[in-house]
Amino acid sequence: MKSRFAPSPTGYLHIGGARTALFAWAWAKKQKGSFVLRIEDTDRERSTQASVDAILDGMNWLGLDHDEGPFYQTDRFDRYKEIIQQLLDEDKAYYCECSKERLQILRDELTEKGEKAKYDGCCRDKKLNSGVVRFKNHLEGFVSFDDAVKGLITIGNKELDDLIIARSDGTPTYNLTVVVDDHDMKIDTVIRGDDHINNTPRQINLYEALGWQLPEFAHLPMILGSDGARLSKRHGAVSVMAYRDEGFLPEALLNYLVRLGWSHGDQEVFSLVEIVELFELKNINKAPASFNQEKLIWLNQEYIKKASTEYLTQQLQWHLDYQSVDISNGPEFFRVIEHLQERSKTLVEMTNGLKMFYQDFSEFDEKLAKKQFKNSQPIELLMNKLSALEDWTANNIKDQIKQVCDELEIGFGKIGQPFRLALSGNGNAGNIDIVSELVGKKRTLERLQMALDYISQSCN
Repeated sequence: MKSRFAPSPTGYLHIGGARTALFAWAWAKKQKGSFVLRIEDTDRERSTQASVDAILDGMNWLGLDHDEGPFYQTDRFDRYKEIIQQLLDEDKAYYCECSKERLQILRDELTEKGEKAKYDGCCRDKKLNSGVVRFKNHLEGFVSFDDAVKGLITIGNKELDDLIIARSDGTPTYNLTVVVDDHDMKIDTVIRGDDHINNTPRQINLYEALGWQLPEFAHLPMILGSDGARLSKRHGAVSVMAYRDEGFLPEALLNYLVRLGWSHGDQEVFSLVEIVELFELKNINKAPASFNQEKLIWLNQEYIKKASTEYLTQQLQWHLDYQSVDISNGPEFFRVIEHLQERSKTLVEMTNGLKMFYQDFSEFDEKLAKKQFKNSQPIELLMNKLSALEDWTANNIKDQIKQVCDELEIGFGKIGQPFRLALSGNGNAGNIDIVSELVGKKRTLERLQMALDYISQSCN
């Protein structure tokens, strides 16, 4: 069994494409078959190498490894030319020289009548030798196919026209190339977005004209934004690699994508192994799926919580490099990760949270500093006690904080909040005893002194 993912390299790998790739990949793995990657790059004006790289990078980051390919349609022009000539020779295709102006007038006239704008077969019997090449579609009858997701779909041939299968310069068009490729590559199941449903009857007629066996079709419902409109940039990131940049784990994104239109009972969290084991085309929903950013964030946090420190270290490397964070001068990295795991929703959040352990800062959040740095006495007393502390552990630091509260008869907040701000610079820190241990004695005392200097300067 073979399935395929066949993107056009005219932009990045978007969320909808990634979901299609995931479903096709999962179905191939489920059937112990092959997953084929094909780059449909015949649109020379819009296809770019940068887009090809973006697609390959996205697939690689998601871990959707292909068994065959990537194949490029631009390497197969001779094969397409051969099939186009075969259809011409068998009187199943013909040349058409209708001008763009005539076709536009025809479209306008049909639209005004309230009829479907389609080609009228003007050149069908002229026996021309140049122009575009059109496929001779059936004039009567119906095209029916049992879609694995949508069910039985039937379209009358009168609704279709003689589609162009080769441009005037000889280059093939999408509907021709996809049929030839899927046949030659022995694709058994074509999984794609339901925006292709209108193309499927045309392609089925091409299959039949060429005497080729039909694959199974499965058309996936579209993904909508939270407002019910088709997912677009205004709903947030739609590029797969943008989610990498925003700190999502690939497993979390895959888990979320598989739930966009597919379900297995009430289960929400799926490993890749479970996805392959449980995935069924028949369980794909017919209705469009709605993208929910909050749910994706929740899933990502769950994956971060459960991930090993080794894996998180690997995934964090890109973010550390991007933000130029040097972790060579500070505590053991795995200890910092363990501290941040429970409270980090994304890897970007985790990267921002770990900076305080490896980077010094020169100023505090001004709004918080004005609120927290009012009384120097608790900070001075804590600094004196911590300076004398020889065994620098979280428990001992916690004891010193408690002693300050007892001696000055103040609540924890009177010293805990100023201490948290002094350690972090922005007030974003977890348990201050653990944070202080990880920050280290030298840096902790330096930052407490910074807080005292701020109070002294603000009083002058």
